[in-house]
Amino acid sequence: MVSRFSIPLFFGTLLLLTVPFITPIKAQSILYNPLSLPMNRKINDRLSAKDIPTGEGGFARDYQVRLEKNDQVSIDLKSEDFDSIVLLIAEDGTTVAENDDGPDGTTNSLLFTRITESGRYIVRVRAFGKTGGGDFTLKITRLQPIQGD
Repeated sequence: MVSRFSIPLFFGTLLLLTVPFITPIKAQSILYNPLSLPMNRKINDRLSAKDIPTGEGGFARDYQVRLEKNDQVSIDLKSEDFDSIVLLIAEDGTTVAENDDGPDGTTNSLLFTRITESGRYIVRVRAFGKTGGGDFTLKITRLQPIQGD
């Protein structure tokens, strides 16, 4: 005959015997830390499945850059391996500007914008849709204002 104390006692004992063997789940050890993007210098890199998933089947890679109010910049992203998109993202996460296909008729991206607030910005390199990844070159250039006579 099973008493009314047997079942709780059984499960309580089972819990005490099981708890010491439960392994805690560790948090991801790699934190989001975009690479620094040098001004006026081209970099060569690679977009791969190890980068940030976009939710559209593709991936993105982020770089950070410090920009000042009234800076005029161009961001040039070129790849022969994938259809590129470049985004400039403010510290608060809003998209300042983006470009999919540049004016040269290719799937490369060329973005021109004026900065309205000083701060740290993210330059995001991504592939259009599920076009994959591959090698690319990226360059951000601070444009010189035209001097009047």
